[in-house]
Amino acid sequence: MPKILETNGYKFYIYINDHLPIHVHVWKGGSEAKVILVPEILIQDNYGFKTRELRDVIRIIIDNYEFILEKWHETHG
Repeated sequence: MPKILETNGYKFYIYINDHLPIHVHVWKGGSEAKVILVPEILIQDNYGFKTRELRDVIRIIIDNYEFILEKWHETHG
């Protein structure tokens, strides 16, 4: 599972053998979330992140949206 981005302690990963919809996995400390990217940004699963942290995750995704999508397509063809 390649790490595609790390910022402010948040680590963003795309699993090699993952599935649609296009999404990213996020870790920080002991917390984890799965965030759908298309057709809209949506927190699908959250294990431990506080609301403020999820807002940070969404902001980071918005700021890096094209880069993250590019990495998804590089990983999944």
